[in-house]
Amino acid sequence: MPRINLLPWREEERKKRQRDFGVAMAGGVVAAIGVVLLTMFAYGQMIDNQENRNARLTAEIVELEKSIAEIDGLERQKERLLARMEIIEELQKSRPEIVHLFDEIARQLPEGVYLTGMKQTGARVEVRGIAQSSTRVSALMRQVDASEWLADPEVERVETTQSGASRQAEFVVYLKQTGTGDEMEDMQ
Repeated sequence: MPRINLLPWREEERKKRQRDFGVAMAGGVVAAIGVVLLTMFAYGQMIDNQENRNARLTAEIVELEKSIAEIDGLERQKERLLARMEIIEELQKSRPEIVHLFDEIARQLPEGVYLTGMKQTGARVEVRGIAQSSTRVSALMRQVDASEWLADPEVERVETTQSGASRQAEFVVYLKQTGTGDEMEDMQ
């Protein structure tokens, strides 16, 4: 039987398989690198898109915050204007009250009593003056008590002083102004 040496053929076959394996390995590595690069590129694009969306949302949020601040400013301005309107309405309602107050004090002031000052805080009126005697101050208080526009007279002090040959009484009286509210609305 002849002897056939199959070793070179096997050797060539082995080299060919090793070469094919190397090529397949290199192709696999190149394909893996390609897949990794494509994945990184895709994720990079998604990240860029999300960052663009975030930037747009941030810009919109800033615009909305400006709008909210402007709306808050308008609300505060509206509240101030409403408060002013209420004050003006109260002043309009109380316009005739001061006329009634002065008219009523002039009517109720007895002879021999002179006023030196008046101060009103709300419905309370402080009246300062000079009377010929303390009985004139009492007469003032009785007339105020009978008035429909004035009520609750309170004496803070009455001091009798000597002025030349005559004596006079300096006084401070507190009164309450009434006849406001419904009566005032009926008159308008």
